[in-house]
Amino acid sequence: MYPVSSRFLATLAESYTPVSRVTLFRTDGSVEQLDHTEGTVNVARGQQCRRSCSVSLPDPAVIPRTARDKLGVYGAQLRIECGVRLGSYQELVPVGQFRIETIEGDVDDGPAVITGQSLECIVQDDKFTAPWRATGTAVAAITALILRSIPDAAIIALATDAAIGPRTYDIGDSPWDAIGEIAATIGAEVYCDAGGSFVIAELPDLLSVTPAWTIAAGEHGVYLSATRGMSSKDVRNGVLVRGENAETGAAPPPVLVVDNDPGSPTYWGGPFGRRPRFHSSPTLTTTGQCTAAGTLLLRAAMAPNATANLRSLVNPALEPGDVLRVVYPDGTADLVQAASFPINLGVGGDFLIQAISAKEGS
Repeated sequence: MYPVSSRFLATLAESYTPVSRVTLFRTDGSVEQLDHTEGTVNVARGQQCRRSCSVSLPDPAVIPRTARDKLGVYGAQLRIECGVRLGSYQELVPVGQFRIETIEGDVDDGPAVITGQSLECIVQDDKFTAPWRATGTAVAAITALILRSIPDAAIIALATDAAIGPRTYDIGDSPWDAIGEIAATIGAEVYCDAGGSFVIAELPDLLSVTPAWTIAAGEHGVYLSATRGMSSKDVRNGVLVRGENAETGAAPPPVLVVDNDPGSPTYWGGPFGRRPRFHSSPTLTTTGQCTAAGTLLLRAAMAPNATANLRSLVNPALEPGDVLRVVYPDGTADLVQAASFPINLGVGGDFLIQAISAKEGS
């Protein structure tokens, strides 16, 4: 979760005034606050661009006629913030940094609607025009790929780094796909956070991290309702990892990492059966690398084994992957991970959090 004050979290359960701010960063370096009437930021862990936005502006004059117009769609960016106001207290948090994709609307009456995607799209579009060789460590290679497209990008590396085998990507290959392949070597994912920084991190383990937020029923709680489900769709209880590097000739034997907990509902070879996922990469050149990658990939492969839809009061500081503690009206509790949710600009009330990996909490 984006760092906020304890007062911010307490205010979410009060009768506050929601506030939002939209800032335009033009390509000439100038900055402007934009009047807006409504908007939505959609946040989803499963998307290549983790965040997308749609913002309505009341003035149709901002619809550009040429690329040089005020809100040209050729590189301008939006920063969107949301927060709370209660009396003299106000606190906002970023909910995304976006490259503008489209601007359109009724030229007479408006509104003008801007859509945008978070900054992963810049790396995705910058496909290789010459062969590119990854070498060294995973974090160093990922960092180099991001800086290749965004030289001033802020990069936060939270995952444990490891050496990788050399890997050459061809002309026309996607650098974002390359980043995903390299990140998988250390069991990590890479995404752009709410503040516009690129994060290299492992999916948190429910039972080893402190919950970022408590969604509790009752007085001063933010819980509204919930549904809970269990599904075997897309769940895998084993990962077979292979590494074969044509550049070095290294070919470690395949490594199979499985759910070996007899008490687990997805125990390998138990009633759930054997449902492997396969992963191979030239960046894996040793048995140790394959084992480490498989162990972390298995955590993500098992994550969809439980789902929850939580309706709570709005918290714009949430990030996908945040571990949440849910306390139901009967006093029982679960730990879940936020997977996706929408944030409506300037609107309080409630929002729906889709979550995965529910486990009993205390």
